[in-house]
Amino acid sequence: MSMIRNAVVCTLGLVVACGGDATVVDEPVVVAPATPSFTSRVVATGLGSPWEVVWGPDDYLWVTERAGKRIVRVNPMDGSQTVAHEIPEAYQAVRQDGVLGMALHPELLEGTGHDLVYVAWNYDIDPGDTVDVRTRIQRLTYDPASSTLGDVVEVISGLPAHDDHLGGRLVFGSDAKLYFSIGDQGANWQRNRCNSNLAQVLPSTDEVARGDWSKYPGTILRLNLDGSIPDDNPIIDGVRSHVFTYGHRNPQGLVFDASGRLFEAEHGPSTDDEVNRLEAGGNYGWPDVAGYQDDQAYEYANWSASAPTPCGELGNPRDPPESVPSQMESQWSHADFKGPLATFFTVENDYDFAANGAATVAPGGLDLYTQADGVPGWADSLLLASLTRGAVYRLMLSPDHSRVLDTPTMEFKSTNRYRDLAIRPDGRVFYVATDNEGPTRDAADESTRELANPGAILEFSYAEGR
Repeated sequence: MSMIRNAVVCTLGLVVACGGDATVVDEPVVVAPATPSFTSRVVATGLGSPWEVVWGPDDYLWVTERAGKRIVRVNPMDGSQTVAHEIPEAYQAVRQDGVLGMALHPELLEGTGHDLVYVAWNYDIDPGDTVDVRTRIQRLTYDPASSTLGDVVEVISGLPAHDDHLGGRLVFGSDAKLYFSIGDQGANWQRNRCNSNLAQVLPSTDEVARGDWSKYPGTILRLNLDGSIPDDNPIIDGVRSHVFTYGHRNPQGLVFDASGRLFEAEHGPSTDDEVNRLEAGGNYGWPDVAGYQDDQAYEYANWSASAPTPCGELGNPRDPPESVPSQMESQWSHADFKGPLATFFTVENDYDFAANGAATVAPGGLDLYTQADGVPGWADSLLLASLTRGAVYRLMLSPDHSRVLDTPTMEFKSTNRYRDLAIRPDGRVFYVATDNEGPTRDAADESTRELANPGAILEFSYAEGR
């Protein structure tokens, strides 16, 4: 076993919310390598791009495999794996599609008849020469005798999907509703730069009545357990739909606190990954605003509106030409705009992206640590899995969970891509699911694609008294 200590040197500026204002925390910051410390080990390997990891009521880790197209249960003691359900018809072609989010019913294995698991996955609506991908959510029933999932029931289908920025996190709310994140489908970005970004576009009453969910990119949805629209969902621009919040880019982290407050983490463009506390009906600004509305290092360049030269004729320039309309963040306003709790990282306009790389951590899963008798000093902390930094970032919250109090610290560093994390109920052991491929940073902070533990579950145990 190796010893992991809380030593970290940060190299980018971080901005956190403080009483409603943006407070710049200068870097670098060195956190002393004192207590607490952790032992680490590899629990399981050979997984097919694990996406979701959840601690189950059976004391197993429940894991979805995005590329493996299945749900497996992993024994955290010896790493043995049991296949609970396979979804061979799931569509999987790029690094963000396949079998995605999973939510366990809170009464699973409690003898109440609710041995239910909800799972989201991508499918091709008309398999053949033309690929047309959508997302569906299904309900499965768990049979403890066979340790398998079956009795498939469709909750909702036809949700947007594409080849980038799918979101795909699914959680069960304390209000007995399902919450599901949908990304902006990569619109206005790289290979999809000529596609209109719909994160500020909401469905009409007619579209909702017809079950047309095409205006759902860039949203967090709130659904009844049968897929219908809750009667108390927010009315936004005169329409009640599944949309709980909107204006999101690529939200891959969702977690509730004990009071029912929902926290979310999403990818920024080349700067300003966001951590948000979501409010019903809130507009979180994308693509007009990335992070805080501070006119720093981001302008909304609307490639799809290029004129007179159409976007498709522009080639692939690094910077938008004059034909592409651009807008400063301060030129946009909306009554329901909500700023983030924190960003990774807010940099100034003279930041050299070509030389220094993206000022982001690429957020994966998000969890909330609340155990007062667990790791000292960690109670009321958000834990954010980072794909491109190979670490978990810990954000200390105020007692009412309304603010981030200090500069986040980097925990559990390794040369991996951290997709999701789970916490053992006693608060002393942490599990991290790693991607099978993709870029991250090594111990020397150099970019690499040589991952130490691809497709694995890693364990980090609090080593009290060491």
